[in-house]
This record gives sequence, C-alpha cells and structure tokens, in this order.
Amino acid sequence: MIQHKALNIIKVFICTVFLLGIILPLFNLKANAEAQDPVWEKIKQRGELRVGLSADYAPYEFESSKNGKREYVGIDVELAKKIAKDNHLKLKIENMSFDSLLGALKTGKIDMIISGMTPTPERKKEVDFSDFYMKSGQSIIVKKTEIDKYKSLRDFDNKRIAAQKQTTQEQLAKTEIENADVHSLTRLPEAIMSLKSGKVDGAIIERPVAEAYLQQNPELGFAKVKFHEPDKDNSIAIPKNAPVLLAQVNKSVKDVKDQNLIPKYKDIAAQSMEEEGNFFTKYGSFFLTGIKNTILISIVGVVFGALFGAFFALMKLSSIKPLKWLASVYIEFIRGTPLLVQVFLVFFGTTAVLGWDISALICGMIAMVINCAAYIAEIIRAGINAVDKGQTEAARSLGLSYGQTMKTIILPQAIKNILPALGNEFVTVIKESSIVSVIGVSEIMFNAQVVQGASFDPFTPLLVAAILYFVLTFVLSRVMNFFEGRMKVSD
Repeated sequence: MIQHKALNIIKVFICTVFLLGIILPLFNLKANAEAQDPVWEKIKQRGELRVGLSADYAPYEFESSKNGKREYVGIDVELAKKIAKDNHLKLKIENMSFDSLLGALKTGKIDMIISGMTPTPERKKEVDFSDFYMKSGQSIIVKKTEIDKYKSLRDFDNKRIAAQKQTTQEQLAKTEIENADVHSLTRLPEAIMSLKSGKVDGAIIERPVAEAYLQQNPELGFAKVKFHEPDKDNSIAIPKNAPVLLAQVNKSVKDVKDQNLIPKYKDIAAQSMEEEGNFFTKYGSFFLTGIKNTILISIVGVVFGALFGAFFALMKLSSIKPLKWLASVYIEFIRGTPLLVQVFLVFFGTTAVLGWDISALICGMIAMVINCAAYIAEIIRAGINAVDKGQTEAARSLGLSYGQTMKTIILPQAIKNILPALGNEFVTVIKESSIVSVIGVSEIMFNAQVVQGASFDPFTPLLVAAILYFVLTFVLSRVMNFFEGRMKVSD
C-alpha cells in the first residue's frame, strides 16, 4: 500500500516537472528572444537608435538649413524618425560616405542603415535586411545635347559611365552595359560633376534622385533607355542575428506601407529642397562648422603629435636596443601606410577590437595624432642630430645629467632648427584633415560634400572649400614666419 502511494507521488512529481518544462518556456519566450538579441539589448540600454546614411542623396536623405538651423531631412530620415518614435528611442543620425556604411554597421558604430540600400546576394551574406519600404527605378542621365545619341543600352557600350561606389547603379553599369568604362565614385555629386565636365558620357542614378538633380542642372536630361532588371526594393540593413530588432523594424515598415506614408515623406523632402536665400546665407553655417573642426583637429594632431613624436625620437636615439627597435618599427609602419587606412583602422578598430564607443571626431583626432607623431619624431630626431655633439660633451663634463643636457642645451637649439619643418607639418595636417571626412567628421571637406548634396551644385562648394583651406594655410604660414623671425634675432 505504502509502495503504491509512493509510486503515485513519483508519477505526480514527474508530470508536474514535465508540465512546467512546457509552460515556463512559453511565459519566458519574449524574455528569451530579447536575451538572444544583444544588439536590441544595447539599443534599449542606450536609449538611442544610431542610424547610418549618406546625406548627399536627395530626396532620400540630405542636410538642410533653415533659419540658421541644420537638420537631416528626406524620405529615409522620416522613416528613421518613425522607427525611433515607435520604440521610444532617441534618434541619432550618423552621416558618412556610402561605402563606409556596411563597415560601420558590422563593427557596431551604427545600429542600422537607412540609405536607399538595395538587398543583394553579396550584402545579404554580411547583414540582414528588413521588408522593403519602397521600390525605385534606375535611369541614365546625359547632357541634353546628346540625348538623341542614346536610344538603347547598346548605345552606351564602351562608353564611360559614372556610378556611386558599392551601389546597385555600379552593378548595373557592369552587368547591363557591355565593356563599360565604369567610374566608381564615392559620392553622387562627383558623378554629376564628372558628367557636366565631360569626363564621363552618362551617369546611372536612381530616378527620384536624378529628378531632383535635373531640376538644379537644366543642361542635363534623361536618356531614353530602360534597364532589363525590374525596379529594385529599398530596405533597411541591420546586423546579423538581431531577430528582435528586425521584428521591430518590420513592424514600423508595415505601418508605413499600410498608412501609405511614403508620399507624405516625399512632400516633406520636396519642401526642404526649396531654395531659401542665397548660397552663402543658406550654407554659410556649414562652412563655419567645418573651419572650427578643421582647426581643432589640426591643433590636436600637431600638439599631441609633437609630444609623442619627441618621445619616439628620444627612443630612436636611445642606446637601449629594444626601445630603438620599437620606435623604428612604429615610425616606419606609420610612414609606410596611407593616412586613409589609419583612419579606418582607428574608426573601426576601436569598436570591433577594443570595444570602445568613440565618436568619429575623436577617432579622427586619434588617427591624426598617430600619423603626426611618426613624422614629427623624424623631424625632432634630425633637429637633435643637427646640434653639434661638442655641446653635449661640454654639458656632461660640467656635471649635467643626460636629461638636463637634453632639456636645457640640446632641445632648445633643436626646436629653433626644426621650427620651419614643424610649420610645414602643421600646414600639411590642415590639408590632410580632409581625409577624416570619410568617417563622417564634420570638417571643411565633409561640409562641402554635404552642401553639394543639399544644393545640387557639385562645383561651388568645392571652390569655397579650396579658398578656405588656402586662407587657413596662408595665415598659418605668415604666423610661422613671424616666429621664425623672432627666434633669429638671437643669431
């Protein structure tokens, strides 16, 4: 009897455990799903949604200035605002070149890409895509005087075709036009300028974007040709293995399509594209911001580069072989690699390797310091070697230590000798700071590119940027000449 009761108790216990094993996972399904999506967890903890785009692509995304206030506008920006609002998140726009967006997404610099991106087999291997939010057709624009020359795609065979790098348009130029000489350019305004200057015969551009550019460039027009491929889907790119984030994005995309919000977003973009004032009153604030950041990056690069450069110069002059070897390896590596590569290594590496969430501006400064340190180290080393060795021997014979000798005797003379070279390095840094624009740092060149996209004028912003760089370098050269003259008085 007792054994029978014990057996029943065991059966009840087993059944209870079995039922709990089925029921509890159902209650925890949502929690488990969120736990399996670290990307969504980070977004919720941060309370901020970081969206990457290339703001030279009106009416999808561009930067506008009204009443002195700069803001990102366009179809994709309105969609980003809705996704952020639906999930009670703050929206942060990260503007960078289109070919940098996928790298930024994969390294965690941004949470998603909303930039008129089309899912392709190659991209799907790297990232996931949401449901499409709109379809777009492709077109070729040419000079109006040459429209009658092009009646079919075959007429473009062996022609020079411009397209934005790593886009559907670039792929179409390679696959649908036989032996096309494809000019892959970083930004769309560069394609327009190449076409207007006669460097290419045609440019493949998404039709809504092309229509916006043609309104401001009446000498251009649509070639009367059609591509064989059907209209492409525009979707949102998100990191791999982020199911909760993908579900939330698709939910917002479904609302957009159900409520037919895309036409409303197009109207908002069209209103923002309307001209208000002349070129300088509308875009002057863009260039002022660029000047401020260019000067800031240059000063930080040269000052900290000089400090680290002096350190590496002394290491290279040291009699301790490991220190000498380490300094030599650093200097040779930095001088032997392009600054552009160093900028990308810092920008992507700080997140992907070190896990640091650093802004593009700070990454740009770090890259400039690293680069300047190597070049200034060699300048300082040459200046130290130029000081007569007899002065070192005299100082040491008087009882001064090595550190005292360098501080009071050698370095003051070396600095006087290397001041012209340091001035040249400062001038070089001001010009090379334009490279950090590729990661979205808002310096002069970056803002010139933003104005190109907002004004649909590919040439004037570049001319203004060139004048600003010249003014900065000319003023700096005069200041350095003044200090050189003052230091020569002692001669």
